[in-house]
Amino acid sequence: MEEISLREIYYILKKRMGMIIILLILSLAISAVVSFYVLDKQYQANTTLMVGRPKDYVTENKLEYNELLLNQRLVSTYGELIKTRTVADRVIENMGLSLTYNQLREKLNVSLVKDTEIIRISVIDTDPVLAAEIANETSEVFMETVQEIMKVENIQVIDTAQVPTAPIQPRPLMNIAIAGVLAVMLGVFIAFLIEFLDTTIKTPEDVEKHLGLPVIGSIPMVED
Repeated sequence: MEEISLREIYYILKKRMGMIIILLILSLAISAVVSFYVLDKQYQANTTLMVGRPKDYVTENKLEYNELLLNQRLVSTYGELIKTRTVADRVIENMGLSLTYNQLREKLNVSLVKDTEIIRISVIDTDPVLAAEIANETSEVFMETVQEIMKVENIQVIDTAQVPTAPIQPRPLMNIAIAGVLAVMLGVFIAFLIEFLDTTIKTPEDVEKHLGLPVIGSIPMVED
C-alpha cells in the first residue's frame, strides 16, 4: 500500500486550500440563511405531574418504600395512558383544535423522571401560547381519565406549563458550527480524491515515485 508523508499531506491541503475555504464559506452562508429565515421556530412547553397508586390497590407490605416502588412502576402505565386516543380526542374536542390524533401525538412527548413518581408532559409547536395551552389541557384531561379508569385520586400538578419565550429549534449557532465542520471534512476528502485521481507527472519526485527511475537531468523553463 502506498504511503503518504505528512509533507505530502501538507502540500495537498495547501494546494486545495482555496477550494476548501470556498466550500466552508458557502456552507456557513447556506446554514445561516436556512436556520434564520427558512426553518420555523419551535417552542416547547412543559408541565409536570406527580401520580400515585390506585385508591383500592392494596399491597401486603405497607412499608412506604415498597409503596414508592409500586408507584414508580405504575407511572409507566400512566405515561402510556397520556398518549392514548381517548385523551387526545378529548383534548382536541375541549380546545376546538383542527388537528388529528396523529398530529397531536407528534407534538406531544411524555417522559418519566427516573426513580420518581413524576411525569413530564412536553408539547412542541410553532405557537408558544398554543404549546402551553395544549400541555395544560392534556394534564387536566389525563387526571380526569385516570380517576375514571384507574380510580386514582392522589394525582397533583407540580408545575403548570408556562408560555415559552425562547425557541428550542432551530439552533442557528449549532447548525452553522456543524455545517462548518462538515464542509471542512468534505473539502479535505475532495482534495485527496482529486489528488488520487490525478496521475500526471509534474515534478522529479513524481518520476522517482511512480516510475522508479532516477532523475539524471532536467530542462529549466526559460521565459522569452
